[in-house]
Amino acid sequence: MELKPNAALIIIDQQKGILHPRLGPRNNPQAEERMLELLSHWRGSARPIIHVQHLSRSEDSVFWPQQSGVEFQERFAPLAGERLIQKQVPDAFCSTALEANLREAGIGQLIIVGVATHNSVESTARTAGNLGFETWVAEDACFTFDKADFFGNARSAQEVHGMSLGNLHGEYATVVSTADILADA
Repeated sequence: MELKPNAALIIIDQQKGILHPRLGPRNNPQAEERMLELLSHWRGSARPIIHVQHLSRSEDSVFWPQQSGVEFQERFAPLAGERLIQKQVPDAFCSTALEANLREAGIGQLIIVGVATHNSVESTARTAGNLGFETWVAEDACFTFDKADFFGNARSAQEVHGMSLGNLHGEYATVVSTADILADA
């Protein structure tokens, strides 16, 4: 592992709505602390930071634009000079300028964190890998929620998180810890 000087940190969907109790039980209660450690390091090293904001098309979503859930949590609010990508589907590359912005800036390495592991994180990391970006997912800087599988079996957030990371690791991305990333920075 070698962290490049222009590696981009992509923080996905750290909006107020993700904290809504109706989303159910989640895993990784320290995920936000890990995200903030990475964000602080990236800001201190002047590496590129990209904030991804979900603007849902569904009125019953916690990310519906007409309510406060769509807003960034204050601790994750983008600062001047940090890029904002707004998306309407889980994949931050789909119908956005993300790929073009990264290519234009000569960025080939991405560190992805945020929520939900099985949804926007996995979808974005898969596309990043398919597009040829060197993609790392910080497993302890992501979280997800309990979810039933296709057959109706209840799965814990930790099981969903683990399967999603397993889907990514080695094929689309390299799954690492925050400590591994910071040790390499």
